[in-house]
Amino acid sequence: MIIELIVALIVGVLIGTFTGLTPGIHINLVAFFLLSLVTEGYFTGISPIILAVFIVALSISHTFIDFIPSIFLGAPDEDSVLSVLPGHEMLSKGNGYEAILLTLIGSIAGIFLILLFTPLFIFFLPKGYNSVTTIMPFILIFASFFLFYFEKNNKIWAIIIFLLAGFLGIASMNLNLKEPLLPLLTGLFGASSLITSMSKKQKLPKQNIIKLKELRIKKKSLTKSIFASIIASPLCSFLPGLGSGQAAVIGSEVIGDLDRKEFLILLGSINTIVMGLSFVTLYTIQKSRTGSAVAISKLLETFSSNNLYILLLTILISGIFAFFLTIFLAKIFSRIISKINYSKLSFIILMFLSLMISICSGFLGFLVFIVSASLGLFCIFLGIRRTHLMGCLLLPTIFYYLL
Repeated sequence: MIIELIVALIVGVLIGTFTGLTPGIHINLVAFFLLSLVTEGYFTGISPIILAVFIVALSISHTFIDFIPSIFLGAPDEDSVLSVLPGHEMLSKGNGYEAILLTLIGSIAGIFLILLFTPLFIFFLPKGYNSVTTIMPFILIFASFFLFYFEKNNKIWAIIIFLLAGFLGIASMNLNLKEPLLPLLTGLFGASSLITSMSKKQKLPKQNIIKLKELRIKKKSLTKSIFASIIASPLCSFLPGLGSGQAAVIGSEVIGDLDRKEFLILLGSINTIVMGLSFVTLYTIQKSRTGSAVAISKLLETFSSNNLYILLLTILISGIFAFFLTIFLAKIFSRIISKINYSKLSFIILMFLSLMISICSGFLGFLVFIVSASLGLFCIFLGIRRTHLMGCLLLPTIFYYLL
């Protein structure tokens, strides 16, 4: 049994590496493909907890590695989408590798925060779940207000961009698309960045590769970022309609204006915490808040405390593996990215994303992608902070709770 669990963990990390590096391939696709195979009887005789370990290892390692395509290629998935903004800026200055290290600091801190939060979730969540659900829309409205308040250029245009993105999000989620967030978020953040790079004929400088111990982070900055993730991540781990993007907005605006390094640490931490705590939430209140948790809920007939301990250990070990694996892969990307014609690479990635969206979400999804990319470009043209585009998730979620 122990050998099978170790093999499942290693294979999960490897598949998570593949999904993390490949734009458009989400961990949910792998998890539900596995479920379909189980339903058809392909894994008869294999303990469900072994398959659950595979899904957890896959999911956690993905949250570490998916920042590489987001920052180096401008091709994010829905969980790492906001890293395009400060990450691409650091990449253009030769500090893309440092940007990855910052997300890793947040992610590895997130692993230990998951272990810290678990007993608190087990004790408090069953008692406070309904109360928090009641005040959630007001928390989101408060976070949205701070988005506008901290806008330094034009607050009126910021509100307009937020509302346009919000209504676009509502429309996208009501078009019966298979993967509505894929064209929506890829257009708003990924495609708009890629098109901007192409139009400027951007040439990336040689990337600085520093040792982890040379990474300079002020204790105050690290504390701010981790505290922001502590505030926002638990809410988004058990409340429906909330994900890593909304958590990042809530955390950053409640704490105050974070600089780009602090924001990248925050994103890394939140990305991992939200995923890890979704499994704890499943154990505590039997509710699934991520696709991976849904898959595990269907695999395990009974979610015992022993199963929880095994999954927590999986989170810890796979997180450590993914940490060092991401450092290795980021070094490779850093060495080759400046030698490539970035404008041509951006065009190839843009075509690849267009193809993936057409396959996954159909013609309507491709239209959403075009409109989203146009709105993202409009936001860049106005010089407005692109975090206002998170209205595409915040506004539908506010309506979800109010209506």
